[in-house]
Amino acid sequence: MGHYISITDSQRKQMLDSIGLGSLDEMYAAAPNELILKKDLALEPGMSELGVLQTMEALEYKNKVFPTMFRGAGAYRHYIPAVVNSVVSKETFVTAYTPYQAEISQGILQAIFEYQTMICELTGMDVSNASVYDGATSAAEASAMCRERKRTKTLVSACAHPESIRVLQTYCWAANAEIALIPEKDGLTDIEALRTMLDETTACVYLASPNYYGLIEDAAVIGQTVHDAGAKFIMGVNPIAAALLKTPAECGADVAVGEGQPLGMPLSFGGPYLGFMAATSAMMRKLPGRIVGETKDSEGNRAFVLTLQAREQHIRREKASSNICSNEALCAMTAAVYMAAMGREGMKDVAAQCLSKAHYMASQISSVSGFALRYKGEFFHEFVTECPVHTEKLMSALEEKGILGGLPLPDGGILWCATEMNTKNEIDLLVKLLQEVSAK
Repeated sequence: MGHYISITDSQRKQMLDSIGLGSLDEMYAAAPNELILKKDLALEPGMSELGVLQTMEALEYKNKVFPTMFRGAGAYRHYIPAVVNSVVSKETFVTAYTPYQAEISQGILQAIFEYQTMICELTGMDVSNASVYDGATSAAEASAMCRERKRTKTLVSACAHPESIRVLQTYCWAANAEIALIPEKDGLTDIEALRTMLDETTACVYLASPNYYGLIEDAAVIGQTVHDAGAKFIMGVNPIAAALLKTPAECGADVAVGEGQPLGMPLSFGGPYLGFMAATSAMMRKLPGRIVGETKDSEGNRAFVLTLQAREQHIRREKASSNICSNEALCAMTAAVYMAAMGREGMKDVAAQCLSKAHYMASQISSVSGFALRYKGEFFHEFVTECPVHTEKLMSALEEKGILGGLPLPDGGILWCATEMNTKNEIDLLVKLLQEVSAK
């Protein structure tokens, strides 16, 4: 298959002849005359290949690409091994879509199966689905799968990502289900407040760890608290941090969700990204999307099948808890290739570098007058500092040096991030610039 397949006049005539028509106009003979366009579209003349290239490059130059970044907040710059793009750019994979005829889609089924296997290994959970749209969607879908007839309320940590909170609120609103925020205390979820909010109507609790402020929550204690109240525990995780920290399974999660973008996907101006979901075997039949399983064919060869399809196109709509349809197969395969290329130790090394560089950066930044750490809790690769100057002034000064600074928060603080991509020299230069700006 080529990247572009043209059609000639003779080929068009051959297709028309095969269906017994003399022209394209005859194809639309049944359409009302007033709906048929009788003039050319008001489009600019076609351009040459060179002209298109020059136009697109001119648009590209309008983008601001930062060689140094200290911003995360849900989307992170990580090193992507060359083999990842080499594999997933093959047309065999790029053109693959939903396996409607599963028995003849062995290639895409195996890719999904390998992805699911790795997500289960990363989270410690029993089963994973074939992915959803993004991390926020996965959190909301998890909330939907936990609701029961008498338990419909969702409790969400106020320390979760704001976008995840908004999507959860939208899902609950559409389902006419109650949702409430668990208050934040010193950058962490207030466990005592959670205990008072749990009741017999609570279906689930969503907690992100590391949370939006980068802090590591006491997920095991919160998970036990949730289970003691008879509710389900949904844990949102960063997949890179999951290689180093306790797994959601070890923290007692019923469902583990998160944003898969750090697993080999570039920032790309916001997408496409990947939401991953994994659950205990007890929750398997409530997972949205698809689950691919391994079996053997009639000759005893290894084969793959769609074991579960809990989508509204395959089961009675009134029994479907989700309308997730499109399969993020290419993004899921990207994540699988990344994890396979990095391996268990490679993933741990990336996580360790993120952790150590973030802590070095935090110690250096907080030594600058006015940039004290806001929270004292343990963190992974993001943290919040105060800011003694106007954040817009600071970000502009950093931008002049080719640096994208941390994310300014509504209350004047800054959410900083470091990954394995940041060098000591970059961090030291950042600190120097902070000192200069704050001294003016």
